Amino acid sequence: MAVSASIPDVSVSKSRLDRLRSTAEAAGASAVIVTPGSDLHYLLGVGGSSFERLTALVVPSDAGLGPAFVSPALEFAGLGHLPLADLGVEVRTWVDGEDPYALALAGLSLDGAVAISDMTPSLHAIRLRDKGARDQVLAGPILRELRMRKDPAELEQLRLAGAAIDRVHAQVGQWLQPGRTEAQVGAQIAEAIVGEGHAVVQFVIVASGPNAASPHHSVSDRVIERGDLVVVDIGGSMLSGYNSDSTRTYAAGLPPVAEVTDAYAALQQAQQSAVDAARPGVTCEAVDEAARGVLREAGLAEYFIHRTGHGIGLDVHEEPYIIAGNDLPLEAGMAFSIEPGVYVPGTWGARIEDIVAVTAEGALRLNTRPHELLVL
Repeated sequence: MAVSASIPDVSVSKSRLDRLRSTAEAAGASAVIVTPGSDLHYLLGVGGSSFERLTALVVPSDAGLGPAFVSPALEFAGLGHLPLADLGVEVRTWVDGEDPYALALAGLSLDGAVAISDMTPSLHAIRLRDKGARDQVLAGPILRELRMRKDPAELEQLRLAGAAIDRVHAQVGQWLQPGRTEAQVGAQIAEAIVGEGHAVVQFVIVASGPNAASPHHSVSDRVIERGDLVVVDIGGSMLSGYNSDSTRTYAAGLPPVAEVTDAYAALQQAQQSAVDAARPGVTCEAVDEAARGVLREAGLAEYFIHRTGHGIGLDVHEEPYIIAGNDLPLEAGMAFSIEPGVYVPGTWGARIEDIVAVTAEGALRLNTRPHELLVL
């Protein structure tokens, strides 16, 4: 099957659909078409991926038109438990040989742009265009207005995810030892991610020695050497679909030299400075600068080569992005990573990453493992 579904809370889904309609209207879109992925999960609890058969939720901006769920009949057999009638969603099923694109656009006024979810395959986007949805825009800017601000239930799921990945980091010292390969350590971490409550392992980075200078290194057959710094960046999805993501840096067997110790102290200060800066009304770029400014003062600015953070929820990377040039003011309910790093090419690297949630008082860390460089 391409799609699956849990039973959503009707009141929550109804509120999200209503907000989507009004946000689309304000944006001047005739309708929003949402295909399988995290957006559809957010709205209806429907998971899975798009394949060659069109599955889509169509939400007109006109309040006089109700939303419709278009599904291949063979897929809808597994979705019949969804409370679509209670949500006022019309079901339009189709069988092979029928035209699902005309079905999706039926009854819509196409005077304005049609917003299509960002990850919709071109296979479907182009065929929707050919059937009349010629003026297409990305739905991401519309949907982000809903998804950026997490409700209390979402924040609780992120808290549970953060606690689960913290429990994995607490065990890393058992496996990360000189003489073992990154891949061997990574395999045991992946087992623990599932063992501690995640449904899916999203990523495991075990980057040792010079590999630690590559922020998105994964794992390799490199043997961890005594004295290496090792960046361990791990995350997964819980059964709810909400994600964890946390990074700690370890020293294998020996304390690092003074130069590295001093740089790591500046990195800790940079991460703390960004956490302290994150509060309602402060812009995303100001939080980025809070971290970047500390590293600049320490003479390390050239070695910080990525943004300070990314939003997290049903996607590991989503809005808001904590980056220079993003003047979006933070609001309570936003959740994102704060993860400055220092990467000296071909030599060593280090990163500290926590997920934080913005509250009225400031940033609440959802990861609580120590930030000090742990010598194993």
